[in-house]
Amino acid sequence: MFSQFTVKNLTPAEVSEGLSRGEIVLVDVRELDEHNAERIKGAVSVPLSRLETAKLPDADGKRIVMHCAGGVRSARPVTLCRKRGLTVDHHLAGGIAAWKAHGLPTIR
Repeated sequence: MFSQFTVKNLTPAEVSEGLSRGEIVLVDVRELDEHNAERIKGAVSVPLSRLETAKLPDADGKRIVMHCAGGVRSARPVTLCRKRGLTVDHHLAGGIAAWKAHGLPTIR
């Protein structure tokens, strides 16, 4: 079944710029052990396995952007959020793998 909601792809450069300008809240939907092993600075961990019951961080007027390892898992929570009436429709295309491929830093 296809989602009725469009997931908007953001490039690693767009996410990096948005983070540095304070315009994005980056939500890491990978499992906690993945997040703890390596993460993008400033990313908030809300594992997809707990997203049903978890509260998303307060966006305070910023755009919420989902991310995962490779860009597949992060598209699913966008649909879930939209079904809940939240205006979340962006994710980091290619996930943290694309972030690193673009030479952007991570925290280990």
